[in-house]
Amino acid sequence: MSPIQVPDAPVVLSSASVYPEKTPAAFEIAAKLGYDGVEVLVSSDPASQDIELLRRLSDYHQMPVTAVHSPCLVLTQRVWGREPWGKLVRSKEMAEALGAKTVVVHPAFRWQREYARDFENGVARMQEETDVVFAVENMYPVRVRDREVVPYAPSWNPLDRDYPDVTLDLSHTAMSGSDAMDMAKRLGSRLSHVHVTDGFGGQNLDEHLIPGRGSQPVAELLEHLAGSGYEGQLVLEVSTRKAADRQARMRELAEALAFTRLHFAQGPPTSEPRLGRRERIALLRRRPQAPPRRFSVDPKGSVDDEGSADKG
Repeated sequence: MSPIQVPDAPVVLSSASVYPEKTPAAFEIAAKLGYDGVEVLVSSDPASQDIELLRRLSDYHQMPVTAVHSPCLVLTQRVWGREPWGKLVRSKEMAEALGAKTVVVHPAFRWQREYARDFENGVARMQEETDVVFAVENMYPVRVRDREVVPYAPSWNPLDRDYPDVTLDLSHTAMSGSDAMDMAKRLGSRLSHVHVTDGFGGQNLDEHLIPGRGSQPVAELLEHLAGSGYEGQLVLEVSTRKAADRQARMRELAEALAFTRLHFAQGPPTSEPRLGRRERIALLRRRPQAPPRRFSVDPKGSVDDEGSADKG
């Protein structure tokens, strides 16, 4: 039997997944549960902004920082100042200092007019100055009463733009009503970072559910990525804010990790297409059946094969 092949892409814990606990808890939990690294969401938590503290946490827990999420959320607009390009520069510097491979960034808000106007070209220019990858995340429109409002520019949808690297977030595909599988396939090699999560997408709720608890094709996507040679990062960015305590939070994050590792595996290669149950049964019925054979048993219990029963 051929073994199942598990690709080398790291499975990483976002520090956002331990909220309302602080950034140091993400390193401790990730190490205890066996994650491969931590994505640091730069937030109002001072620990998330302190490179030296993050380096000490990484060294102590033997848990590398593999990605930095720039402070580009509505709730982090004042973190590292209000100038958006300055936030990206500092995110890049943090990533370089910590050995992280990726900076996750959201597209500009529509009210950031100058930033939005130059966003695509500006990210491309910054990319030329570093080996750190800027992976622009898919976002979503919001619905206000009977109309749809798009708060992002130049677009919430990375398929509309030419970003060389993209982060695919499955809670956001739920929010936008996007086909996550179609988006992943159309992005192709531009897909370099995945926020593994889930959601239903109703009532403008960016839910970030544990994978498998929503409506998104998380398992199917992971299997597709495993089979297509994906080498980026798989980051569990889920909400555990309703967990009663640390142990309950760890159980949820252990479930998320187990789900991801279970489905991010490639079966043995085969030259024949896989058949469904009905097709397999029909194929068996079409195969020529060997004629029945006649056997005789003597008084001592010996068995003789007398050949085909069709013979006279």
